[in-house]
Amino acid sequence: MKNVLVIYYSQSGQLETIAQNIAKPFLNSENIKVTFHEIQLEKPFPFPWSKDAFFDAFPESFLQIPTALKPVPEEILNTKFDLVLFHYQVWYLSPSIPINSFLKSDEAKKILNGTPVVTISGSRNMWIMAQEKIKTLLKEANAQLVGNVALVDRVGNLISVITIVEWMFSGVKKKYLGIFPLPGVSEKDINESPKFGEVILSAFNENNLDHLQPKLVQIDAVKISPYLVTVDKTANKIFNKWSNLIFKNQKNRKKLLKVFNVYLFLAIWLISPIVYILHLISYPFKLKTIKRQTQYYQGV
Repeated sequence: MKNVLVIYYSQSGQLETIAQNIAKPFLNSENIKVTFHEIQLEKPFPFPWSKDAFFDAFPESFLQIPTALKPVPEEILNTKFDLVLFHYQVWYLSPSIPINSFLKSDEAKKILNGTPVVTISGSRNMWIMAQEKIKTLLKEANAQLVGNVALVDRVGNLISVITIVEWMFSGVKKKYLGIFPLPGVSEKDINESPKFGEVILSAFNENNLDHLQPKLVQIDAVKISPYLVTVDKTANKIFNKWSNLIFKNQKNRKKLLKVFNVYLFLAIWLISPIVYILHLISYPFKLKTIKRQTQYYQGV
């Protein structure tokens, strides 16, 4: 009997559904025991979010400062797992605080030590640099990253800003104003996500996880947008300055967060369209770099 652990954190329920779907092929296998673990915080974040709480989570999210979690059950800690399916979200271009807190815990280091891990993310669209941070944390836990699946909201960048924000602040997944598309990962992608589980299971049964990622890429597990890679990298540099400024000035935290709020609004609606135009102009001159980046970020 082989042991597979499915780890996730979910506020809206979207990532929990994805986790259950990807695990379906494993649940149908007689020689595999599947265990689910939902990461839980001692002090949960609100959902739906209030505007103040949403922005207040920014510095600690980006700087990857952990918070207290509820203990992992002893049964999980005392089991040696043969594979971990690790599901996470992106908050402010970094792994979410619950995910970051888990990966930095002694419990995670015990569970993941020497264990093959497949990461599965559900995000708006920018996950590249968050995944790089996940890689670092997994390496520190002596885990073996063997695969990655990145599920994203496939609508345009600015449209997804509107729909995701409405969802986060209302708590209701609906078509905003009756005309915008549904927020988050599409129902089609969620419903079809068991296909990733099937490919992972096949490689797992064949003891061939080292060659898993190219097979996942073949079924569209990871799509790379060169424009969003550029935005992600640039925004990380800017967020680093903002987050440190706010975190180191706790007396003026609320005021600085309000200024950051205004900056973020301007960056999304004024600066990002300009960056996109510049990207289109420079695209033909960066083909080799883009090809190299795409190959790297589609891998593990």
